[in-house]
Amino acid sequence: MTSSRRLLCLSAALLLAAAGCSLTDDAVAIPVPTLSAEAAKVCRALHQELPGSVDGQDSRTADPGSDFTAAWGDPAIVLRCGVPRPERMGDPQAQGVDADGVNWLHEPQDNGGQRFTSTYREAYVEITFPAKYAHDITPLAAFAGPVKKTVPSSL
Repeated sequence: MTSSRRLLCLSAALLLAAAGCSLTDDAVAIPVPTLSAEAAKVCRALHQELPGSVDGQDSRTADPGSDFTAAWGDPAIVLRCGVPRPERMGDPQAQGVDADGVNWLHEPQDNGGQRFTSTYREAYVEITFPAKYAHDITPLAAFAGPVKKTVPSSL
């Protein structure tokens, strides 16, 4: 490599560092659940069926990359597959919704967002919507087909 080319590469690297940029700045940090081998198989199948966009929001990169997580839009709609059974699922007062044949436990979040966790399935699928969707569960329908196709009912 010539010295001028080396200087150009070094300059570009310094500019990126000074600007606080990286190639993964737009990635969404999502905790990856720890799951059983059976749930992992189901969640990998679900990952293959997830939509490229949800409610007009394009998919985004999850950090770390995993077959058990996904994200769309900014602020991000976040999916985690294989999460533990939520405590509230045993509460007879818990709220639930049905979206195109998939039942979900609904848990409003303190930040104005919403969390939905699939019920009666062999793996729990959790979808978190930012406050932007506080009064709209329409995006939840985008996940019904993939969940019905890949996450067997436990009933």
